[in-house]
Amino acid sequence: MPDPRRGEGGHRMYDAGHMKRLTFIRRARELGFTLNQVRSLLSLADSGDFTCADVKSLTLSHRADVRNKITDLKRLDVALTDLADECEGDRGQDCAIFDALFDGRD
Repeated sequence: MPDPRRGEGGHRMYDAGHMKRLTFIRRARELGFTLNQVRSLLSLADSGDFTCADVKSLTLSHRADVRNKITDLKRLDVALTDLADECEGDRGQDCAIFDALFDGRD
């Protein structure tokens, strides 16, 4: 991102172009794009040499990554639920969760 000019007190002074770019970055990050993906998107936008298909391809690739993470998180949820269900939750020293973690089983 180009450096904004600074005022007399040294404060950055953002113009409309800076604000638009910052909004783009913030929104892309909210959608889970990595910084490298944001750079790629901005590079396309800055070059002016892109098609909507290029942008869509990057977006669909990111969506595939998100879906894979969701699948992994669902598996993790099931594994943690199973571990918690095995635990009686009493005040004794025998803990099914520790047993599973030390034994390396899910």
